[in-house]
Amino acid sequence: MTRAWLSLGSNLEPIANLKSALAKLRAEFGELQVSSAWQTDAVGFEGPAFVNLAVALDTDWTAEHLDQWLHALEDAHGRRRDVPRFSSRTLDIDIVLFGDRVIDGPGHLKVPRDELKHAFVLGPLAEIAAGVRPPGSALTLGEMWREHPDHDLPIRNVTLE
Repeated sequence: MTRAWLSLGSNLEPIANLKSALAKLRAEFGELQVSSAWQTDAVGFEGPAFVNLAVALDTDWTAEHLDQWLHALEDAHGRRRDVPRFSSRTLDIDIVLFGDRVIDGPGHLKVPRDELKHAFVLGPLAEIAAGVRPPGSALTLGEMWREHPDHDLPIRNVTLE
């Protein structure tokens, strides 16, 4: 089994889409470790605020298989791929870390994800995996978050209930 850490986000009906995605993840993988949900401004474009959270799950799948399954889950939630990369979305799920592996391809699959530099990914992930050290990093996620320029900004938590 491999521990996978995911980043989930939505700014189109975010509560409904994230609740549904969590239910599908639980149905497929069982117990999940889930961060609180953070509301953040859109990054890279003007749009509604996002709700973001992190999930840890255990799987015996390959990263490639998990990535394909997650894409299908995004598609089932109405994810459009014919729009600019930085745009509103019903559901975005990325594999941020996959055990201690470094992965570059196929396609867009890249682990650790470059988005780890963003507060909306790093903050929720550090909440559930503070002691985890990404491959190639001298710092743990908790240390990376404490050093992040947005660490001391107020966190807008959202309830998914």
